[in-house]
Amino acid sequence: MSSDVVISVENVSKMYQVYSKPSDRMMQMIYRGHRQLYKEFWALNDVSFEVRRGETIGVIGRNGSGKSTLLQILAGTLTPTSGKVAINGRVTALLELGSGFNPEFTGRENIFLNATILGVSQEVVENKFDEIAAFADIGDFLEQPVKTYSSGMYARLAFAVAISFEPEILIVDEILSVGDVFFQARCMRKLDEFRENGGTVFFVTHDTHAVERVCTRAIVLSHGKKVFEGGTADGVTVYYKMSREEAKAPTKQVDSSTVTTAQSEEKHSQLAELESIDIRRDHVVGDHSALIEEVYITDDEGVQRSNFGIGEWMTVRLVVKFNAAFDSVDFGVGIRDQSGTLIGGAHSMYENSSIGPIKAGERRCLLTKIKLDVAPREYLLIAGIARHDSLQVYQECYGLYDFCAISVTGNKKFWGEVALPSSTADEGEPTSSPESTV
Repeated sequence: MSSDVVISVENVSKMYQVYSKPSDRMMQMIYRGHRQLYKEFWALNDVSFEVRRGETIGVIGRNGSGKSTLLQILAGTLTPTSGKVAINGRVTALLELGSGFNPEFTGRENIFLNATILGVSQEVVENKFDEIAAFADIGDFLEQPVKTYSSGMYARLAFAVAISFEPEILIVDEILSVGDVFFQARCMRKLDEFRENGGTVFFVTHDTHAVERVCTRAIVLSHGKKVFEGGTADGVTVYYKMSREEAKAPTKQVDSSTVTTAQSEEKHSQLAELESIDIRRDHVVGDHSALIEEVYITDDEGVQRSNFGIGEWMTVRLVVKFNAAFDSVDFGVGIRDQSGTLIGGAHSMYENSSIGPIKAGERRCLLTKIKLDVAPREYLLIAGIARHDSLQVYQECYGLYDFCAISVTGNKKFWGEVALPSSTADEGEPTSSPESTV
């Protein structure tokens, strides 16, 4: 193995024996292979790749794709069924919350315990202790048993210990996602510094933004197989395409105008050619004077999708039943990030396109279009029907929060999280310089 290659994985597979009942496991030992009472489950199947010094590799894939199994094999806590793994460097692994911690020991005691496991001398730990405590930033809890810690405190202390003892290879599972946003930002900066100093990071996460932010390459796993290895933006696109249904065959394009009462019957016949999405109703608010019965999501050509490219238009249609009469009512569809922050959307109140009058028992198909000039990642959709007296005073008839997820992929061509109208120019030398004043 080249000295520049720190991790080499060659045709690695991992098979588990799955038994339908516990007694079959014992009977299998008795039969000694003459009969097979188990089903084979291949958590990994013929996976190969190399990681070079200074790289940060992001591994993404849906639950059950084999990510954690791969990390355990690299960390040496799991043996592959077949294939070869070679590691060239000192490894520190963060595979699960609190691994390597004794719950009865204090945070301080666990720092020294982990250092011993990693082969670090007590003198080095004492010199590094203040740095570790400052990075973990858990205050007086450092002197309390870790069994009293929250998941965020566990993550802070575990990462602080792992990164402070200067490993050559850092293997990180999902645990960073439990920290608060400030801790996560601090970890990202530390990972950047670690990589710039020649450290290698093998990083597993569902956070595609973190993959594009931190990693130099991406590996995508699906059902135990490597389906992609390459650039992070392309890897995220592959991941989302796997995670969402492939775009269906084009259907008849639906009229893009807001439906009036006279158009409702025709509109419903057109919607019959589409398929309403599965709506999550975990978070519903309002007085239920209206009900969002169905939701249809398409692109600008009427093709049903949940995966969009940056800058594409998303069309959302709401089939709404009104249980009360209204002179005027507003509706909107918004997109939120995973922290719950509203990124933007379309709302009739802000576009002076309120609808009405509406009779009790009437159904309407309400349409919104949103241009997805947003950073590539997964977003949650919200929708609502409300009666407004003003921007500040309104009555929510039916609010449907986080009813489905969409993904946006591609290479963004703007600075930040959303595209804002902007311009830059060089105006040349100033015509005059301000005189200095005393």
